[in-house]
Amino acid sequence: MKLFLGLILILSINMFAKEKVIAKIDEASGIAYSQKSNSLYVVNDEGTIYEITTKGKILRKEKIGKYDFEGIAIDEQNDLLLVAVEGDDNILILDKENLKIKKEISIKRKYKGINLLKKSGDGIEGLALYKNKIYASNQSNKKYPEADSSVIVILDYNLDKNKLKIEDIIDHGFTDISGLTFFEDILYLISDRNNFIVKYDIKKNKILKKNKTS
Repeated sequence: MKLFLGLILILSINMFAKEKVIAKIDEASGIAYSQKSNSLYVVNDEGTIYEITTKGKILRKEKIGKYDFEGIAIDEQNDLLLVAVEGDDNILILDKENLKIKKEISIKRKYKGINLLKKSGDGIEGLALYKNKIYASNQSNKKYPEADSSVIVILDYNLDKNKLKIEDIIDHGFTDISGLTFFEDILYLISDRNNFIVKYDIKKNKILKKNKTS
């Protein structure tokens, strides 16, 4: 996924303005903004994490390992990074300061008897953290309730557990959702392949707006 698609979530969240490229990072696949450091954290498909300024200057670059990173979210209270590992559909927990791995959490793949996160399926692409809940999007072209369907799974954020079950889902009705973020209590969904952003009210379970990005 091109970096500018992730940057749309940060730079044009209110008005869906024209995209703006501030940096070019090979195979960039996820991005999150840290209010504490006023910087952006970017992951790529090669298992690398970057910290960059909001103007695109690279502050840090760290190869974490042989991972296919996709989404990333930030736990500001505990100074942690949550990174989605595609294929395994696990979540790595890293120290935000030194980028060291603290633990790896797996996800129980079934929900109400349906194998939502099929092993070797499409895999988790987007990740967000909101009010002690993890939101993870399965990038798929299949509609729920098919196995390995395009939904957002909701998990309790519990660092004491090594495996989390799917507590609930958002069946948004779209396919190929590859990025998630929250802004002012609203969830934004992005599709890089279809080039659109969706504004979603999780309290009302309602789509508020859909806009093409190009």
